[in-house]
Amino acid sequence: MNKIILLVLGVLMSSTLVSAQSIKAPKGRIAIVADGNSPDPDDLGGTAITLALLKATALTDRLVHYSHSCDLVRVDRISEAAEKERHAMMQTACDGTARRWGGFEHITFWDAKWQLDQTIKDLSKAINASTADNPLWIIEAGEPDIIGFALDATPKEKHKFVKVITHHPANDDAGDFYKWKQILDFGVEEVRIPDQNTYLKVTESQWDWAKNHPDDRMQFVWLMGKMAEIDNVVKFQKGYWDCSDAGMVLYWITGATNGGLKEGKVEDVKALLHNYLDKKEKK
Repeated sequence: MNKIILLVLGVLMSSTLVSAQSIKAPKGRIAIVADGNSPDPDDLGGTAITLALLKATALTDRLVHYSHSCDLVRVDRISEAAEKERHAMMQTACDGTARRWGGFEHITFWDAKWQLDQTIKDLSKAINASTADNPLWIIEAGEPDIIGFALDATPKEKHKFVKVITHHPANDDAGDFYKWKQILDFGVEEVRIPDQNTYLKVTESQWDWAKNHPDDRMQFVWLMGKMAEIDNVVKFQKGYWDCSDAGMVLYWITGATNGGLKEGKVEDVKALLHNYLDKKEKK
């Protein structure tokens, strides 16, 4: 009897997880602007999970821009040497995950602070290509300045085809050149979801399945999040594995404004990545 009860509970629990049938990204393309060079290192794990999710759901071709280190003015909480190290780690999270998982050969992972002009031009190009049938969804995974500069460099008539997904007010008004109201004043659509830290910043042990996974691609993803956990600039990551910004991408993958998963959990990420890796192993 106990075995039957456990089996039923297992079925019920698994039915709540994201499945292949839940992959229903909206029309259009996706652009991601992350920081990670700021005092908060969570973008290391967030970037790795984001790229792995896009590959696992066959949506890599919809990614048209990825930039990191968008915190353009260093604050005293992080030293110049530590910030330089973060730039390198963020580039590793981007390039290392992309190479291992594949499908990102069309993308240059820009360092927003060190390659400012190229970053703005690349995001501007994506905005200029936007239409009613091919909108651009921008993931605000850091300060909004790069988004503001790109919007300012593009025609206003294109902005109505741009949607900016945000989950945390700490990003919205942290810009050194643009505040959130100024971003909205360009005429873009605000898409706000709950704080993704609630379920995606969790105790490190909840990611042991990734650390112990036989596929080294999954181990690499875990390692990126672990790099943030052992960061010695901030203390609030200690004991936590954090991919909170990837929650916005999970929301987009599962439908965005058309029923997207607003409060994704580790189990949802695990289900999508396991589904992909298990299929690859069986071939």
